[in-house]
Amino acid sequence: MTPERWTRLRTALDYRQPDLTVVTDFVEKQRNLAAIVRSCDSVGIMRVHAVIGDEEFRSYRGTSGSASRWVEVERYQALLPALNRLREQGFQLVAAHLSDTADDYRNVDYTRPTALVMGAENEGVSEQGRAMADHCVTVPMLGMVESLNVSVATATILAEARRQREQAGCYAQSRLDQEIYNSLLFQWAHPKISRFCDQRGLDYPALDASGDIIDANAWHARVRAGAHDGEQDLE
Repeated sequence: MTPERWTRLRTALDYRQPDLTVVTDFVEKQRNLAAIVRSCDSVGIMRVHAVIGDEEFRSYRGTSGSASRWVEVERYQALLPALNRLREQGFQLVAAHLSDTADDYRNVDYTRPTALVMGAENEGVSEQGRAMADHCVTVPMLGMVESLNVSVATATILAEARRQREQAGCYAQSRLDQEIYNSLLFQWAHPKISRFCDQRGLDYPALDASGDIIDANAWHARVRAGAHDGEQDLE
């Protein structure tokens, strides 16, 4: 672990916004979903809630870029469970949908806990999603086309959310629970070892101030001893 990478990992976690998220309502083209996840990472979003079919999700998982390492994509079969869960957690639901009654996206307060709902390329957010939304917003267009590509629209709205949150000081210090912060930091710094521990229900080994495992040789010895007792070795 180089000092530069350790600092970058910690800084990215310090910027994470646990009360800002995106819900994709059957955004099925994997390149659009991948671009949305990338935009989410750039503004500090930790999790995307993707309502998507089996085949499309497999396609996304097979071709997603590096951003999927840093942003969890939680998959749903239907929109209602995702929106109900977020509503119960206190999120306002902001649906991006082109209509005569939609408001300018810049008029929403994104410093509140916010779930941005983005719909399919041709049809937009479903009727069910629009009915549950606290706000319907659109990106005003100055040209001849009616709307932006869904991934571009997501990036545009998230840039406004970031601007508002920066002005409100939301990025000034870490907003994550310390236990969640430490767990994510280990997963990011040591993905192979974290997967090994998760599969076996093991606690993550402690890290020193440089991001290295404290007394790594002793920890590996305990793992090997466990392997001899029937557990699979790390190697």
